[in-house]
Amino acid sequence: MTPTKQVDAQFPRKLSLLFKPSRYKVLHGGRGSGKSWGVARALLILAAQKQMRILCTREVQNSILESVHKLLSDQVESLGLSHFYEIQKTTIKGVNGSQFIFEGLRHNINSIKSMEGVDVCWVEEAEKVTDDSWRILIPTIRAPGSEIWVTFNPHLETDPTYQRFIANPPPDCLSNAVNWRDNPWFPVELENERRHAEESGSKDLYLHTWEGHCLRVLDGAVYADEMRKMREEGRIGRVPYEPAKPVYTFWDLGFGDNTAIWFVQSVGMQMRVIDYYSANRQPLTHYVQMLQSRGYVYAEHGLPHDARHANLGTGKTVQEMLEELGLKIRIVPQVGIDNGIQAVRRVMPNVWIDDKCADGIRCLEYYHYETNKDGGAHAKPAHDWSSHGADAFRYFAVGFEEKTTTPLKIKPPRSRMAWMG
Repeated sequence: MTPTKQVDAQFPRKLSLLFKPSRYKVLHGGRGSGKSWGVARALLILAAQKQMRILCTREVQNSILESVHKLLSDQVESLGLSHFYEIQKTTIKGVNGSQFIFEGLRHNINSIKSMEGVDVCWVEEAEKVTDDSWRILIPTIRAPGSEIWVTFNPHLETDPTYQRFIANPPPDCLSNAVNWRDNPWFPVELENERRHAEESGSKDLYLHTWEGHCLRVLDGAVYADEMRKMREEGRIGRVPYEPAKPVYTFWDLGFGDNTAIWFVQSVGMQMRVIDYYSANRQPLTHYVQMLQSRGYVYAEHGLPHDARHANLGTGKTVQEMLEELGLKIRIVPQVGIDNGIQAVRRVMPNVWIDDKCADGIRCLEYYHYETNKDGGAHAKPAHDWSSHGADAFRYFAVGFEEKTTTPLKIKPPRSRMAWMG
């Protein structure tokens, strides 16, 4: 069954790719481009023409309010399709059997893996999607002729989404950069904001916000200077595992959210970060098995002070449970967030990070201070998806400083290969 009324809808020219068959359709760019607005309209029109099952997702969705449910609902009315679509609290259904489903990736990935018959998966705010989420999601969308639509405002060149779809696009991928000038209906209110930002603000921030350029390091990031210097000095790249040296791990424990783990070797005066892992809502046995699968020889595993808190169900602490599973545990001193951040800044000149730690590097580059309503920064770092990796790195810095009696000071090599021998 199709709508009885003719749908009169216009789209920016660069969004015409939405109506061409392709496995991947990618729209990226800055503020005011109409990307999400156009995708919502296109999906509603397509799903009215034939029965479709559409999954609308993003990395984190704690409630339906954080989804595109409201955007789609508004477009149902704008397109004159209220007679065709029934807007329910957590889904939208068409009279022809079409259905819009809304799920977050991070906390619902197992339920998404079991979904069948998804015709289109729309990934909104895809700049926040991790590599792990992409690896699980993509093979899940496997119905014949199924498509994955991706909309995002690029943040960092190292982001998994940017690398996967822009830097190294897959086969059968249609992609367009869409910005404010491509939107014929760009509102005067946003034009006034754009002009003000162009004339009075940071040029880099303007290009990122309005022109869709990547930031090298997130503006206002806690470790912006340190991460920028690491890249300039070539200390992010291939970092070999030294079998003669033990590996230390440092954890941030997630209770209901991510657990993050850094793998570090101390080789001479160098701190070699050789691996990174994160997962959520997994039992401790999962992490022990993961450690064993890496094939490293471990010295000890550094955990934060809350590993000493007893579990209400078992009466045992995380430290006790991991020790029973065969791990040698050390509790990292509790020095406070500010002192921990300073510890990171002190050890950073001596740190090399393997580029296979991409998700962890992304956390360090994104980890930033909170902002208030007036745009000013608070002294407290924001708690978001990047916090876990950044916190685990902080425990690494504090843990190694405790072991070191004198400050580590070396000159960086002139080239990336100079220290590899």
